Amino acid sequence: MICSRAGPGRIAAALAPSSSMATLRWWACAPQSGRHYRVSADRGVYAVGDIHGRCDLLDALLAGIEQHGRQSGHACHVVVFLGDYLSRGLDSRAVVERVRTWRPDLPGAATVVALKGNHEDLALRFLAGDLEAGQHWFDYDGLDALAHYGVVPPDPLARDAAALLDLRQRFEQALPPEHLKFLRNLAVSHREFDYHFVHAGVRPGVVLADQSTHDQMWIRKRFLESHSDHGAMVVHGHSIHFEPDFHLNRIGIDTGAYASGVLTCLVLDGAQRACLQAVGPSMRSSVAD
Repeated sequence: MICSRAGPGRIAAALAPSSSMATLRWWACAPQSGRHYRVSADRGVYAVGDIHGRCDLLDALLAGIEQHGRQSGHACHVVVFLGDYLSRGLDSRAVVERVRTWRPDLPGAATVVALKGNHEDLALRFLAGDLEAGQHWFDYDGLDALAHYGVVPPDPLARDAAALLDLRQRFEQALPPEHLKFLRNLAVSHREFDYHFVHAGVRPGVVLADQSTHDQMWIRKRFLESHSDHGAMVVHGHSIHFEPDFHLNRIGIDTGAYASGVLTCLVLDGAQRACLQAVGPSMRSSVAD
């Protein structure tokens, strides 16, 4: 572990407490060993891990990003959301609306990039008529997302074709057109200098330009177990680790927010790294990827 909870260093400006129930804390990271990965010196880059319906934590984290960005002195700011806005948590609909409409209150230029997670992939495939995708999604808490849009199944355990078709039609009717457009327009990856941002990871041995959409949203074991140089530092979510997970070739920032009550943002400034976290009430005693 090369990060630890600590007071603010140069990269971590002092932050005021959030007005929500969530509080903010910093993980200070030791200097990099080996190759030094960087982002452009003129910008601050923020990557937000899997949110899964925790709009309470998201609101606190966005306020912290704005506070830090105003104090950083950068001319440009980039905020990358790594996907999985839907399912679990308190309110998937509110999370989609917040990410869709948020305009950072920051000096200079600010760019927001929203990536597609595997839960958004399943939701879109289900809406397009893929009932197997819907069944898969519901087995991993997709019914929570439907409930957040006002769609509640008569029998939560029903997975027959008639039940799935009914839910698909009701979800299609309940989903605001602007939310559907947002989901359809989600990117799969984003690059900032030496960093490659994706939801799940990349396939080892395949150059980044040739990575498949599916792998970048779904891959797990083969990517997590690889020690290969991927051609950039890969920043990802998808696989839960209860602390920011730093390796020589990847950084995982899915801290299981929907259950743990901890939503993590990786903060990049030149060659420096830190993590900003929103910490609120935990919701479950166990988690599932």
